[in-house]
Amino acid sequence: MTVISNTTVLSNFAGIGVLELLHQLYGHVYLSTDVYQEVQRGLEEGYSFYAGIDGVTHPIEATGWLRLTTLNGPAELELFSALPAPLHAGEASSLAIAQKRRWLFLTDDKAARKFARQRGVAVSGTLGVS
Repeated sequence: MTVISNTTVLSNFAGIGVLELLHQLYGHVYLSTDVYQEVQRGLEEGYSFYAGIDGVTHPIEATGWLRLTTLNGPAELELFSALPAPLHAGEASSLAIAQKRRWLFLTDDKAARKFARQRGVAVSGTLGVS
């Protein structure tokens, strides 16, 4: 199954130094470009546990297992725009992509999980992964 993660799950694994576990379990893990931007802001704010992410992110690193993706086509853009305000851009873009592409959505955010379930999106979080 193809997997897309939002920032919370990525942060939890990176924060305890086991980001590689996501790779071992899923192979490639997708990140929306909005999630990637949140990670970059985190680095700027001093969250040093994000420091190695560029080294495993494709296309920045050719062999990277974290794969950047973006909203693609009118259906994903329309869904992204229609999601409620409590969701941040990373959560909303990941959810829109997961729904339209039928991917597993990794999130620990309560509101994002609720909206995912309402839309029939398969969802898991840090506890479900580890």
